Amino acid sequence: MPLTADADIAELLSTTRTIALIGISDRPTRPSYGVMQALQMHGYRVFPVNPQITGEHIHGEYVWRELAQIGEPIDLVDIFRNSAAAGDAVDEAIAAGAKAVWMQLGVVNEAAAARAEAAGLQVVMDRCPAIEIPRLGIDRIEPAAT
Repeated sequence: MPLTADADIAELLSTTRTIALIGISDRPTRPSYGVMQALQMHGYRVFPVNPQITGEHIHGEYVWRELAQIGEPIDLVDIFRNSAAAGDAVDEAIAAGAKAVWMQLGVVNEAAAARAEAAGLQVVMDRCPAIEIPRLGIDRIEPAAT
């Protein structure tokens, strides 16, 4: 069952250090661009992922084609894809050994959530971490070692 209780979501966000953001955009007007910046400001190491702009840099980070390329532990995968495409992103997160998946506002995929939970991942759906962090009063975290 996806996390819905404030305490559970706060615990996830407080223990997360590295986030892979699938569906990053290089356009400053897109929500994913601003969310990545907000997450970095809170101390998270964010790995942007988008096969269409692989090799570019966004907010100082190299853009990866897929999660499997990153080669570093991923605590949480933040999914900026539509609900139907979220299933593939969840499967990638499971294969990459992520600890949790987070489907953005408006993104709900019950089958993908069930697969993630069966693989031992925590799941959040239809929420935005950049909204939840200030709402839950989560202080700046210690950044992951780079």
